[in-house]
Amino acid sequence: MKAKLRSVTVRRTRVVMRKLLLSFAIGLALPGMARAGTVVTPDVTMVSRDVPAAARSLQAAAAPIRFDMLALHWQGAGSVAYRTRSITGRWSAWKTADADLPQTKPPWHFGNLDWTGPADAAQFRSAGVSHLRAYYLASRVTTAPRRALSLAGSPVIVPRTSWQADERIVRAHPLVAPALKLAVVHHTAGTNAYTPAQAASIVRGIEVYHVKGNGWNDIGYNFLVDRYGTVYEGRGGGMTRNVIGAHALGFNTGTAGVALIGNFQNATPPPAMQTALVSLLSWRLDVAHIDPLSTVAYTSGGNSKFHAGKVVTLRAISGHRDTGPSECPGNVAYSLLPSIAERVAKTGLPKLYAPVVSGALGHDVRFQSRLSSSLQWTVTVKDARGMVVAQKSGRSQLVDWRWSSASAGKGPFSWTIASGGDVLPATGTIGGKLPPSPVPPAPAPAPAPPPPAASLITGLTASPSVLTLNADGTGLKTSIDFALAKQAQVTVTVGKVQLLDTLAAAGNDHFEWNLGQLADGRYKVVVTARAGGLSSTQSADVVIDRTLSGLAATPAAFSPNADGSSDTISFGFALSQNVPVQVTVQRAGAVIATLFVGQLGPGLQTVGWDGTSTGVRLPDGQYTAVVTATDPLATVSLLVPFAIDTVAPVLTVVTGSSLTFQSTELATVAGTINGQPVSAAEPAGTFTFPWTGAPVTSWSLQAKDAAGNASPVVSAP
Repeated sequence: MKAKLRSVTVRRTRVVMRKLLLSFAIGLALPGMARAGTVVTPDVTMVSRDVPAAARSLQAAAAPIRFDMLALHWQGAGSVAYRTRSITGRWSAWKTADADLPQTKPPWHFGNLDWTGPADAAQFRSAGVSHLRAYYLASRVTTAPRRALSLAGSPVIVPRTSWQADERIVRAHPLVAPALKLAVVHHTAGTNAYTPAQAASIVRGIEVYHVKGNGWNDIGYNFLVDRYGTVYEGRGGGMTRNVIGAHALGFNTGTAGVALIGNFQNATPPPAMQTALVSLLSWRLDVAHIDPLSTVAYTSGGNSKFHAGKVVTLRAISGHRDTGPSECPGNVAYSLLPSIAERVAKTGLPKLYAPVVSGALGHDVRFQSRLSSSLQWTVTVKDARGMVVAQKSGRSQLVDWRWSSASAGKGPFSWTIASGGDVLPATGTIGGKLPPSPVPPAPAPAPAPPPPAASLITGLTASPSVLTLNADGTGLKTSIDFALAKQAQVTVTVGKVQLLDTLAAAGNDHFEWNLGQLADGRYKVVVTARAGGLSSTQSADVVIDRTLSGLAATPAAFSPNADGSSDTISFGFALSQNVPVQVTVQRAGAVIATLFVGQLGPGLQTVGWDGTSTGVRLPDGQYTAVVTATDPLATVSLLVPFAIDTVAPVLTVVTGSSLTFQSTELATVAGTINGQPVSAAEPAGTFTFPWTGAPVTSWSLQAKDAAGNASPVVSAP
């Protein structure tokens, strides 16, 4: 019976092989998943075989080639386990295949590509699986890649040319998202025992499997990191561009997929790999001005865990399992992601986060962003000739400036939010038409893709996408930005509320709305443009969540020096429901003290602090309190800046008769003049105290700063 089964299988395989070899010989590109057959590139050979049900139940399947990588596709709701035999005759442990469930008909699971090491046989066990296909890959091991590059601020990255990507098999031009929202961390599965030279061969094998096995346009990941800390460029199209990969079904647009080469279900990623991941994410998120500790409301494109249209709250650094039905990136690697995010937040400081430009030319245009610490910043607006038409500078952690552009003209204008040479600036344009996007050279010999369907709207974004209340009752505003290809009638709606219905000119459009009239929940901002018989609609997701509101620090500066004046600070906020809450103190983006972690109920809440961390008083300086609450809608955070100041001002007399004094800092100067009580806020430096009464015969004054530190009294006579 076994001999007969093998004979039938061989005859069927020969027929399939003849058909497939013919199709590959004439250059046919198979849509979607490839069929069983053989693919040969200069460095990688891939042979796929359908595994008969009898072979699965007998736990036996001969490998058609000597291989070092194995992947599985299967149909059915069940599971598949496999093991491989090394060329020395040792069988590996049984492993359970992990895969996404792409939206193919009939549905196929696309398994990860497992680096097995040199092997010559495989065995399979399955339950509830109707069809199983095995992909055996042999990737030629060459020397480890030596050529690497470093973009501005990036870690050293091995480009595609150095790991010898096969550009001939790339199917189409890369697609680019309007913005990057978050990073998704994966692991490739397989063994962790590989050499530096084998790591590059793994990357080449993944490319061939993703393109020729899964039918994707290119390798699915944007970046890969090996156990030695080497970073590889993944999908082509530009490492600083928001290239759309194929790494997280339903969550590919606007995400950067980073794969750790290895299996980290039970093993810990080596320190060199973790450090490289931190460096890579710190650079790539900084390019997109994303706070690595923030959260994002993302609308799923559809998979078996999150249906299309489902809004999912994700961390800026998430794991593959957060986006779909997968165990990736393994239990140990996944548990490390919060600490990885903390390390990313501390790396490469200072940084600029979440730049937002809202409003329209002819009205107020608002520039907003947040710095990782209180820094000097400048917002600059230039015209098409490069001449400065508006500029504003300040020093704070929050950048918020309105430019009155009533007489500025139609533009276009370029804008920059900058904060010195150590901070990556944010840039953009206002008004005028968008310049055409550069088109990368076509990969050969793949045919050029058909042109996209005409669209009147491009680049729709809503920022911020998670709205909550600030201490002053504001915060439920969102800015909607998009570009029109031509003049069109534009309507904007949120739920059943129409926000706009107007004729808009071609080019960039910026609008800002307060959505305070809407109840808490998840909404879609829907923008529809109509012109010349064409109609285009795009949508962006927003979450309104008033669970946490009204964060304030009292006082704004305090002096924990045990002098009985402003020795403690209180952080007050309100909750609308019982939720888990965390209160931390941060400096330069790093958490330096955790004040509270636990469940709190609805109502006003106050958390006090004495200025110490693990019993040690913190030094004077600018700090930020961050309160985070998690509810079914989202994880929302509010922050408030404050200062620790234990140094008293020094008040000196310049000319007593004219009430001219000098103060070392901004302070309230109070006391008596001619026996009458007086008080006035005075700046640092030399000032004349305001006095309009009778000629001065006596005075007694003292300076007190915002933290309650008081200078010695000066008086005359």
